[in-house]
Amino acid sequence: MVKRDIKTNRNNIKICPRCKGNGYFKVPNKSVEEPGKEVTVQCPMCKSEGEIYDPNDDIIIDVDGTHRMH
Repeated sequence: MVKRDIKTNRNNIKICPRCKGNGYFKVPNKSVEEPGKEVTVQCPMCKSEGEIYDPNDDIIIDVDGTHRMH
């Protein structure tokens, strides 16, 4: 889904694929010494915002509708 970011006025905002929009994810093993101890970490891909900017997205939304660049 293409979404417009109001702060930056960009159309290419997408849900982060790493954390799935949560801003964090769980690592199943904290370390080799502590297997089985689950740890929750902040997502470095989206900086815990849950959304990322994709400059390669070529969808344009204007008054005429949604268009894809070729």
